[in-house]
Amino acid sequence: MAAGFTLLELLIVLVIVALLAGLVGPRLLERLDTSKQTTAEAQIRILRTALDTLRLDLGRYPNTEEGLTLLAAPPADPELRARWRGPYLEGALPNDPWGHPYNYAYAAAGNPPFSLYSFGADGKPGGEGIDQDIGILPLR
Repeated sequence: MAAGFTLLELLIVLVIVALLAGLVGPRLLERLDTSKQTTAEAQIRILRTALDTLRLDLGRYPNTEEGLTLLAAPPADPELRARWRGPYLEGALPNDPWGHPYNYAYAAAGNPPFSLYSFGADGKPGGEGIDQDIGILPLR
């Protein structure tokens, strides 16, 4: 008697594997999207802490034009450069988990007086689910 699998046995195994992939796959992808949102929230907390530390050294938050780059590069103003104790982040300034830069704007009012957020998976304002904006959103 020859050893091996029959065509019917192989087809049954393929059907079982396809059913498992159909049931488990979407749940894994949903977890991936949720983990990216959690990562964005954690990165925003880290960036906010770095901004607070920068404010302690310079006496102010970066303006909108300076943006988050002031966390990694010293300011052009010699007076501020003397008080700058950065870089305030380990490594380079991160993008959000979807590969987009974080949005930062200084408002001079509010607590905190800036907005720092990601547009989510779609990279566009607004949205729901994985496309919703995440972070310290601007006042509207």
